[in-house]
Amino acid sequence: MARKTANDDPLAPVTIAVGQEDLLLDRAVQEVVAAAKAADADTDVRDLTPDQLQPGTLAELTSPSLFAERKVVVVRNAQDLSADTVKDVKAYLSAPAEEITLVLLHAGGAKGKGLLDAARKVGAREIACPKMTKPADRLAFVRQEFRAVGRSATPEACQALVDAIGSDLRELASAVSQLVADVEGTIDEAVVGRYYTGRAEASSFTVADRAVEGRAAEALEALRWSLATGVAPVMITSALAQGVRAIGKLSSARGGRPADLARELGMPPWKIDRVRQQMRGWTPDGVAVALRAVAEADAGVKGGGDDPEYALEKAVVTIARAARSRGRG
Repeated sequence: MARKTANDDPLAPVTIAVGQEDLLLDRAVQEVVAAAKAADADTDVRDLTPDQLQPGTLAELTSPSLFAERKVVVVRNAQDLSADTVKDVKAYLSAPAEEITLVLLHAGGAKGKGLLDAARKVGAREIACPKMTKPADRLAFVRQEFRAVGRSATPEACQALVDAIGSDLRELASAVSQLVADVEGTIDEAVVGRYYTGRAEASSFTVADRAVEGRAAEALEALRWSLATGVAPVMITSALAQGVRAIGKLSSARGGRPADLARELGMPPWKIDRVRQQMRGWTPDGVAVALRAVAEADAGVKGGGDDPEYALEKAVVTIARAARSRGRG
């Protein structure tokens, strides 16, 4: 989990998020943006990569506004900024503007260390976002995820979840959210076993990904393996719903960079890139058909039908066909 300095005000003039764990870096940004928007709903958020922050750009973004608007300026991969731009940022650090929060995401290490040192020297709020390579760290992360939402999970359940999911923090966070949403009371090892046995070999998300890509045979194979290894059918319908909804959201959104679309749609940037690749054969009618299929499958696995497996197979085939609706039109 991310570790913070004593200065824990999200609206501090400067925040530095240091490390290579993408989920924690994204959460650091989200925390600042949420605090800024809570203070001013019209906060202007600028999310920039090194190639977009040229010499002089920061001065333009932080110049006084006639309307005194609040602004959040996010700079990703700050270790890759050019030397001239680093000079601009260091100059800004010495006299940050009011109503503006600068967030620097830095991988850590020797590259660009001078910028980190300068930010620390002026007392920037710092969030450590290290890559979690040790199983013990991932276990602590899962425990914290449950605590953060006020839910109780046994130590055995937390360990079983880490064993089933693996090292991907986004997947671990998603699994915790799913369990919290679906299960009442204390979450124990038996619950995790029902949901995630065989999860590493053939996840519900693998089924969904193959289906929305129009790869019916592979989706059905993954589905049958998931069911055979104990993945709960409700987990599969949930993943199918997420996959189809993501297609629908992105297809109706206006074009833009992944970071901009991520803020607009509430998805991480990495998922925007994946969904863009998956949505090529889709049409609005296809999305509507697929959503109806998911709804029918959901009813089927929750007691509305006699054969949950058949309900899931039917949904997978329907979604895969819908994914190719553009080519048929």
